[in-house]
Amino acid sequence: MRYLRSELPEPPSLPLEDVFSPRWSSWIRAAAEAKAAPPDYVMAGALSVCGALIGNSRWPSPWQGWTEPPVLWAVAIGNPSMNKSPGLDAVLTPLKKVERALREQVQSEVTDWRARAEVAKLAESAWKESVKAAIKNHEDVPTRPASANAGKEPIMPRLAVTDTTVEKLAVIASVQPRGALLARDELAGWLQGMSRYSGGGSDRPFWLEAYGGRSYSVERMGRDPVYVDRLSVGVLGGIQPDRLRSLLMKTDDDGLLARFLPVWPNPAPVKRPDLSYDESFMENIIHRLLSLHMHTDENGNVRPWIISFSEDSRVLLDSFRETARGWESGAEGLLLSFIGKLAGLAVRLSLVLGLMEWASGEAEEPQEIAVHHFGRAAHLVESYLLPMARRAYADASAPKAERAARRLVKLIQEKAWRQFTAREVLRAERTGLTNSDDLNPALNALQEADIVRPVSTSSGSQGGRAQRLFTVNPAVFRGNHDKVA
Repeated sequence: MRYLRSELPEPPSLPLEDVFSPRWSSWIRAAAEAKAAPPDYVMAGALSVCGALIGNSRWPSPWQGWTEPPVLWAVAIGNPSMNKSPGLDAVLTPLKKVERALREQVQSEVTDWRARAEVAKLAESAWKESVKAAIKNHEDVPTRPASANAGKEPIMPRLAVTDTTVEKLAVIASVQPRGALLARDELAGWLQGMSRYSGGGSDRPFWLEAYGGRSYSVERMGRDPVYVDRLSVGVLGGIQPDRLRSLLMKTDDDGLLARFLPVWPNPAPVKRPDLSYDESFMENIIHRLLSLHMHTDENGNVRPWIISFSEDSRVLLDSFRETARGWESGAEGLLLSFIGKLAGLAVRLSLVLGLMEWASGEAEEPQEIAVHHFGRAAHLVESYLLPMARRAYADASAPKAERAARRLVKLIQEKAWRQFTAREVLRAERTGLTNSDDLNPALNALQEADIVRPVSTSSGSQGGRAQRLFTVNPAVFRGNHDKVA
């Protein structure tokens, strides 16, 4: 039955008070209760938003040659009734409110600049005509008037975008070097496009760089290329379990998916809120984090302030890396890829948690990553994020043959095959079942599980190799086995 039904581990308990400061932990619980959502969703939203707001203003560095942007990608997993969106809105609504206020402040400058730009166009046109006339008459060329220069266009702040092309996002990042956040109510379509190497997958290199804070240039036909020195974009959104399961079962490309913090708690109890909810708390946090400025060098270039690790934190990081190496044994697929990124994730979290505590007024701004910063980050990873990944990626962390067998069962159910041939499976071009090396172990596993049975066939009248025909156990089609027990 394990091939017909997902085995879903229970979610880990959220170590809120062990990881977050008192003000943060109490606010997250109160906000979650007000939104009738698990506190896990509010926590995930807070980490992703705060990481994006810090952006390129501060980067942690354990030692020379290793720096990480504080960019965090989080996905809230759950059915519609679990209030994923309200839980994330506890953080996103204040963000949008602050952005709206910032844009209103700049709007008058933009309006004035546009008026000057219109005048500048006319002045430029008149000056060009006068230049032509001067050249024709062998006269001195007139100096370009100051009115032909409208000045630099004011930058309209963008703290979060919901749906945009990579070209547009690159333009935003090029004029807003701090970075930005992509916040989508549903990430399924976006993730599915990022999981392919063709078609919609053309945006994949952009997003890989956006997670790593690396330089990136976008070439566009008929326009000047857009160059971003440090492309740092956070991602936050939700997905339903069935969509996630379908996505995991249809792809072997786990490099980008493994960058997400999967958060899939049990539903919150149905109750009336008992705690008061301070809606201004998050607004104050946002303003405080926006006050962090980037460093400007002697050439006028801006870059992050680098926050180094203390020696004791480096020792703790070394121990964590050794522990993570042990977690890799026995892990496969998406879970193995996720574990491989945990050291960098813990480094990012240590800075984000430290600056969140500073932004809430409970600590000084960290000048280095101390033991208590990294220790809390490592504890969150080990006690919560790794078990949550095991829960979220259970279908994709099984051995390769078992994953292929599950894919084959899904294909049988989708096609409603009572009988099928190996050639029909290969022609379906399902990821992980496109060649005999992948298909044969899956067929062997399903034969051992009495899900399929080979049927003897004879060669055709023209001779040649007999087709490999299989009959399907009717139990495969009884009820909805894809639902979690």
